[in-house]
Amino acid sequence: MPLIEFIRSRLGWVVFSVIFAFGIVWMPLAADAAPDPKLVVGPKDCGECHKAVAESWGKTKHYSGFRKLTQRKESRRIAKRMKIRRIKRASLCMNCHFTSKMKGKRARPIAGVSCESCHSPAKNWVDVHQNFGGAEATSKTEAAGHRKERLAKLKAAGMIRPSNIYALASNCFQCHTVPFEKLVNVGKHTPGSKFELVAWSQGEVRHNYVASGEKSNDEASPERKRVLFLVGKAVELEYNLRGVAKSTKKATYAVQMARRAKSAMETFKKVAELVPTPEVKEILDVAAGVKLKLNNGKALVAAADKISKAAQKLASGYDGSKWAALDALIPKPNQYQGKPAK
Repeated sequence: MPLIEFIRSRLGWVVFSVIFAFGIVWMPLAADAAPDPKLVVGPKDCGECHKAVAESWGKTKHYSGFRKLTQRKESRRIAKRMKIRRIKRASLCMNCHFTSKMKGKRARPIAGVSCESCHSPAKNWVDVHQNFGGAEATSKTEAAGHRKERLAKLKAAGMIRPSNIYALASNCFQCHTVPFEKLVNVGKHTPGSKFELVAWSQGEVRHNYVASGEKSNDEASPERKRVLFLVGKAVELEYNLRGVAKSTKKATYAVQMARRAKSAMETFKKVAELVPTPEVKEILDVAAGVKLKLNNGKALVAAADKISKAAQKLASGYDGSKWAALDALIPKPNQYQGKPAK
């Protein structure tokens, strides 16, 4: 049984949850491993409590894409080249552009990129997420012991919380790198976007209302932005290597993936000079030791896996307080992707 189908099975989910519970490293999935529609509850359920978040999401391209994507001429051209009759029925499109939920025996798109696209399907954890220890308890009055237990259960059930920067970044890059050779070469889809984790996460998709009690959409602290930046660069390099590994012919996809990988490598060299941690050095050494060429998939994937593990150590082992040297490289507010809601 393939890994993705195993994880989606009942037994696989139990095993996967145990992996989370015991803190074993996050396993990056293929970009076609979309959230399981059988486990999706939908953004309306999330919005019942997270009203400010839902309102800000409604102003994003992630939200409007549900309606606008199929109306774009270029979308229809790509679909025609790929011999796709219905964009909202094709998994190649659905997996990255939509949130799908079971309706009867079929998965149907119910929204654009939404809550569960990033935080994982919520059916197995939503009840735990909103249980603060009693009918009268709230997130503000929750006992410390109960909160600790609740967060452990959420991790075991698969929720990806904002503190798990690596997993969140992986969810972004596995779509924003567009790792589908045929889609790029035949469909003429753009070979990835100019995605940068700080610029994108602090722009229109920012929804950091929790700390303020949903009163304000706070920008990430300088320390967190440093971690976002460094982990984002590591994950970018990782997924570019995975993209090159999938290349089978010298065409647009292979050329662009290789260029992106080289660019990420050059950026990481600058980072290594400013933040010479063991993990950064390891990532640099691993990337330098693998060749960006066709028919080198095994070596490229092995290198990407090593970078993944090092990136997870960066995400969980540092708080950014000693990385002020990175501030000159981190995008400024005028470079953020879109305006965040207030």
